[in-house]
Amino acid sequence: MKTAEVTEKGPSRSSSDDVSTRKIYTMRDHWKCLCACTLVSMCPFQYGLDFGLIAGLQAMVGFLKARPHPVATGWNISTERQQLISSLMTLGAFLSSSLAGPIATVMGRKGSIWSAVVLCVIANVIMMTTTNIGAIYVGRLVIGLANGLFMTFSQLYIQESVPARYRGLMISSFQVWTSVGTLVGTIVDNFTSKITTRESYLIPLGLVFIVPTIMSIGLFFIPESPRWLLEHGNKEKALKSLLWHRPYGQIGAEEELKDIQEALDNDLKTKENVSVKNMFNNPVDRRRTVLSVLAITLQGASGAMYMIAYGTYFFEMADIGNSFENSCILTAVGVIAILINSAVITHIGRRRIFLIIGMFICGLTQLLSAVVYTVQPGTVSTGRAIVGLSVVYIIGYNGMVATYAWISGGELPSQRLRSYTFGLATSIAFFAAWLATFTAPYFINPQSLNWGPKYGYIWVGPCWIGA
Repeated sequence: MKTAEVTEKGPSRSSSDDVSTRKIYTMRDHWKCLCACTLVSMCPFQYGLDFGLIAGLQAMVGFLKARPHPVATGWNISTERQQLISSLMTLGAFLSSSLAGPIATVMGRKGSIWSAVVLCVIANVIMMTTTNIGAIYVGRLVIGLANGLFMTFSQLYIQESVPARYRGLMISSFQVWTSVGTLVGTIVDNFTSKITTRESYLIPLGLVFIVPTIMSIGLFFIPESPRWLLEHGNKEKALKSLLWHRPYGQIGAEEELKDIQEALDNDLKTKENVSVKNMFNNPVDRRRTVLSVLAITLQGASGAMYMIAYGTYFFEMADIGNSFENSCILTAVGVIAILINSAVITHIGRRRIFLIIGMFICGLTQLLSAVVYTVQPGTVSTGRAIVGLSVVYIIGYNGMVATYAWISGGELPSQRLRSYTFGLATSIAFFAAWLATFTAPYFINPQSLNWGPKYGYIWVGPCWIGA
């Protein structure tokens, strides 16, 4: 569809208006708002970049030598260190996301993103300037706090600033940015993995500064969310923000501001006498709450977190060969799957069908990988089979599970309980992600159970139960 063909009519509160005489606005007319939201939508790039970089660092000789843990076959990382390096980031993201409500009452969306930038820089400086493992743990927790703020408040800014017609387009870009960040991190790790000194991991970590720098500068040139400003009593600033975000003039902006105020008033009414227990008192609300939680938890049940967090290390320890190159292939396929998904998600519903098929594919590919490795471990043909099955797995997860799980979880709750229900579902999803990243090293690390691809047996049940 050409840009000029995607249009919207300016706001109008009068039923006597002649639709044919109203201004038709195109994406080109909304260029400032879309540019601002594109800038903010880069926040998930940091989240994906972190996963891509850390997954590779755990298999880099330069990184492992700087924190010595020698083994008979060369260098490795202890199970405990591996657990904490990956899971502390997820824990930090969970904590900052859980505190989003109180934070939002003190700082706006822009202020929260700036805070995330500061935390991100502090964490990265800590990790780059020390080899002390305790300091690394602190850095991982702090960067997790930053990632939680990035992910939460960038979504809120976009939802509150972009016109409704383009909201789906901008929100779908989140998963794209996350996958692109993971791909960039994986590719850079691939090229620096051949270096055996500290530069092998210092160069990738240096990339972490780029996007926060761009965002911290760009935020000076865009206004605060108009909805947040109005909600906090800054009507004049909210109107000024709308005039910047929208192509129509004073009258149109004032009409939209009235619509926002009405929505805020209605939202306030629906929240009266609403508490956490209301999610479970009424049978209908209880069913909606359970379905929302289960929908988002499908991401954790798919087993994707261990592949995302430990993919390169997983390939290395399984002796598949070319572990960094294989991770690049896997991540690139995931990006393509997400791009295709973003193009069709607004045109094709069938959430349940996509989730069922996606979860079945995830379970089947992990079962086959485990069986193949059990029968013939360490052979070239087994390695190729596992890489191929991993590609099919990531297509099923990125193309069918990841996005539709979030959408379903957001659509299922009752309107008056949406914030409570979605908050509960998100918290449980983060807990599931933390649990997967914390326990996976016990199964795949050679110094523990050393299951390698046989770890897939664990995830067949959750995948098919979810399906």
